[in-house]
Amino acid sequence: MSSAAKQPLSRRGALLAGTAVLVGGLGTADRTAAAVRPPETGRSPSAALTPTQRAGQRVIYSYPGLTPPAKLLDAISEGHAAGVIFFGENIESLSQIEGVIQQMNEANASAPVKAPLLLMTDQEGGMVRRLPGEPVASAKDVGASTDPEGQATYTGTGAGLNLGGVGMNVNLAPVLDVYRTAGDFTDQYERSYSKDPSSVSACGSAFITGQQDAGVAATAKHYPGLGPASASQNTDLGPVTLTTSAATLRSVDEVPYRAAISAGTKLVMLSWAVYPALDAALPAGLSPTVVGELRDRLGFKGVTITDALEAGALQDYGSVAKRAVLAAEAGMDLILCSARDFDQGDDAVAALRDALAAGTLDGAAFDAGAQRVNALRSGLA
Repeated sequence: MSSAAKQPLSRRGALLAGTAVLVGGLGTADRTAAAVRPPETGRSPSAALTPTQRAGQRVIYSYPGLTPPAKLLDAISEGHAAGVIFFGENIESLSQIEGVIQQMNEANASAPVKAPLLLMTDQEGGMVRRLPGEPVASAKDVGASTDPEGQATYTGTGAGLNLGGVGMNVNLAPVLDVYRTAGDFTDQYERSYSKDPSSVSACGSAFITGQQDAGVAATAKHYPGLGPASASQNTDLGPVTLTTSAATLRSVDEVPYRAAISAGTKLVMLSWAVYPALDAALPAGLSPTVVGELRDRLGFKGVTITDALEAGALQDYGSVAKRAVLAAEAGMDLILCSARDFDQGDDAVAALRDALAAGTLDGAAFDAGAQRVNALRSGLA
């Protein structure tokens, strides 16, 4: 790490330090507070909400192109959405996306839950960036530097200043996968800090602290770890089964999550891989057992979020509606509808609403998840 890199980042420095933006989809995110009223206290988020509004508190929407559709802004103002994820195709320039976010915040001012929207993206660094600017270095670059922890703090701070500068308040980063071999799934895109769980722990925690100190919530991903995946095992494209033993998962892959939880990460994203040592039947993000491992064994009290609901790994689990209900039933707090299709988010909301009405989903557990989400949102004000 150069002496220049060790200097504190300004907001402008974070915005201008790089220009490359990845438009595709690898992995899937302070003006927000100014545009909405302060959160109300002492009320359940489900109090006085319609069934659709109650369900919408658990869903993240996406949309195609540069202009959010009017129906998305309507859904926000009507209280049917917890937030929005942005991709490269949504971003032409910093000023353009800042204007879009301002529109969303203005719509959110009419929503019944008086808390900021969750406005997120994947700004990991290296090849996986949606905005120009920091973090420019990949996780692999950070891990291989002469001062990995210091560089991780720098990149995390840069990510926070960059996202916060345009009004985003959640980053779907850092990746905490402990890769195994050169060129495997995580390493080929330089998304892993190291083969050493201790190094991943130190770097991931430093990134989280730097970013959250800058006002942007961090998301540790992809629990319990995609580090064992080979180059061809991509959950975006199809089902993946990782036969790693429970002992190895707990002594290697889960180690960085313990550190991330201690560092105060606000969110954890679960993977769509199947881990037979923990649950032979279900992908992690649909598994009450794996969610229980995160909650009970590791003690995570924050917000869980799914990976992309449209992922190929879920091809055997039915429609968007069915997947959304299964994820909520498993204990996932936020359902990530990232197909750049407004109707995907709407279908998930309708499915959750109907499942609550039918008793398929436990209402108390559902509202507990909404309370965790609302606490996160309120804390970003």
